[in-house]
Amino acid sequence: MTARGWLVGMIVAAAAAVCGVGNAGAEVRLAKGQTLYVPVYSHVYTGDRALPFNLAATLGFRNIDPASPITVTRVDYHDSNGRLVKRFLAGPLTIPPQGSTSFYLKERDTSGGFGAHFIVAWESAREINEPIVESVMIGARSGQGISFVSPAREIRPQAK
Repeated sequence: MTARGWLVGMIVAAAAAVCGVGNAGAEVRLAKGQTLYVPVYSHVYTGDRALPFNLAATLGFRNIDPASPITVTRVDYHDSNGRLVKRFLAGPLTIPPQGSTSFYLKERDTSGGFGAHFIVAWESAREINEPIVESVMIGARSGQGISFVSPAREIRPQAK
């Protein structure tokens, strides 16, 4: 298989995972808020010498509820040691029903290291469909490219 064929296969697999192909029977989850951990890879290692391959990263936040807005209260970027690197919000951010927003980290930004992550918190006035929150990493160099998606994981539900 060629490198191009491998890359196309990876992109198709990632798209299928993001679009929920094969998850037709997935349960709809409702919540009034959550705190989420979202892995981010500023780079991956490649080759026998473990050379770093830098990646740009985008944190995507999608409000999939058809009727209610979501208020994002925290988007913090942490490094491999858990230390805060950057706060992305100065105050709450409201995302309308079926709206989305994103936060971008440049390919040359390696301040987070291999174990970087976002901590994201959101809330709503009533129980709504849980949003889709994920990081998308992509990089290209010398005709070689890589991209993948890393989903959020709930670390704390909002108190009811």
